[in-house]
Amino acid sequence: MEKDSFIRKLREWDAAAVVEVLDFRGETTIVVARENLQRVAEFLVNDPGTRFAFLSDITAVDKFPIEPRFELNYHLLSLERRARLRLKVRLAGDDPVAPSMVPVWPAANWHEREAFDLMGIRFEGHPDLRRILMPDDWEGYPLRKDYPVEGYR
Repeated sequence: MEKDSFIRKLREWDAAAVVEVLDFRGETTIVVARENLQRVAEFLVNDPGTRFAFLSDITAVDKFPIEPRFELNYHLLSLERRARLRLKVRLAGDDPVAPSMVPVWPAANWHEREAFDLMGIRFEGHPDLRRILMPDDWEGYPLRKDYPVEGYR
């Protein structure tokens, strides 16, 4: 199967880079540690056998009160291989920081700004990390599960 080949290539490149591989309803998710995220992303973009050069979306999930609290899901597409892949990284609630993927996929810029604005996840190395949807003086992060329904008073 095509999916198995690029997972195998990734493990051959660095066995410690892959924390877990999940397969649900035909969708493959590779879970990586935060410290390996950028290296794995660069491998997936640059390796001729994978070439996941298209980032279609980044989603943030708040699993409060479970730790690690946050998950970032990078939805990738390889046009050459006609393959989809989800890259997942888990972040602790007390330190929701991930490396910026803008150097790897420039399309990550606004996706990361949205995750910062609505969930409070910070992206180290982002060229312009500021609010994108909420007013600049807004308090808190409205998509977090512990955000008050009526806002802060």
